[in-house]
Amino acid sequence: MKNFFQFLSESTAVQQAKRMGLVGDGHGGWYDKQGEFVAKTEKGQLKFYNKRQRVGKQDPPNTDTEKRLSQATSSSEIQEPQGPPEVEKTKGTLTIAFGRFNPPTTGHEKLLDTVASSSDEGDYIIVPSRSQDKKKNPLDPDTKVEVMKQMYPSHSGKIINDPSNRTIFDVLKKAHNDGYTNVRIVGGGDRVKEFDKLTNDYNGKIYQFDNVEVLSAGDRDPDSEGTEGMSASKQRKAAAEGDFASFRKGVPSTLNNKQAREIYNKLRAAMQIKEGWSLWQIAPKFDWKNLRENFVRKNIYKVGDIVENLNTGLVGKIIRRGTNYLICVTEDDIMFKSWIKDVTDVSGVPANQREVGTDALRKYTETMVKGSTWGRQFINKYKKK
Repeated sequence: MKNFFQFLSESTAVQQAKRMGLVGDGHGGWYDKQGEFVAKTEKGQLKFYNKRQRVGKQDPPNTDTEKRLSQATSSSEIQEPQGPPEVEKTKGTLTIAFGRFNPPTTGHEKLLDTVASSSDEGDYIIVPSRSQDKKKNPLDPDTKVEVMKQMYPSHSGKIINDPSNRTIFDVLKKAHNDGYTNVRIVGGGDRVKEFDKLTNDYNGKIYQFDNVEVLSAGDRDPDSEGTEGMSASKQRKAAAEGDFASFRKGVPSTLNNKQAREIYNKLRAAMQIKEGWSLWQIAPKFDWKNLRENFVRKNIYKVGDIVENLNTGLVGKIIRRGTNYLICVTEDDIMFKSWIKDVTDVSGVPANQREVGTDALRKYTETMVKGSTWGRQFINKYKKK
């Protein structure tokens, strides 16, 4: 067991590494934004390694800069990032749900009800992400919000359609600037750990709250026939298979069959399912084997690719590939870890053309295939294997 002084020393090394924007491998090693191994925790201190080292050969002498970094033991030698703007805190706790909702389901209704019941005096917001692609996020933000308000009328006034809310950090920064003292984030049981670590790691750096609380809306049971087993993945799979009967089970009973059919048709049209598709691309949780196989073969998610975390909305460059996860860094130097089932590749889309649901994104996508439209490109990419 580590003694108290070992714990303090290691904590200092971790803090120093994080201030420098390094990411750890869980075994004492630290990597920079390019995925280069640069340092290791040794006896509670960061020992830096120069980039000229060669395996099996003697390292060349450290430069003066490398020596200074290795000898740095005080946090005062590392420049602290600028914190959030000072704001007078005049409000209490804002309860937040941030999610894809693509498409909305009866399972999401349980989430919204939990958000409302756990809020302080009804002070809560529902923020659908801006993510959109033909596979995992087919509905554009406006259509998605329209469907959500139709499905969940009791929460209609709390559903926010704001293009500036691209990530969970955008939502938290706005809450900070609006004067909230605390925030409470409600999510699915499988996403609580991710939200808890990410949002608390950056509290005090890009926003400031006395408390950032993350609550679970309950665990999902994919084998359940009820609300607990309903998911957007099931709905996309049903739409791709042309199975309206299964899709209908994920639409609230307050909507009639005609209304459910309209939502079903919108989803199929957005997915552009015509001649074939691959389940691992549309609903990866139901075809983990093929997703993992394509990842291992490096057909997808290569170092240097730009991906979006579908749970948080963060967009970043892949700097390291794990066994079934990615380490990424955003343009704002925010490090995040994503499971491969929770990301989508946006490498080919310039930053100024990633606003989903716009003509700019559609036109850019069409230019990627000479003499072809996006529809034909989609068919070629999604042929069954």
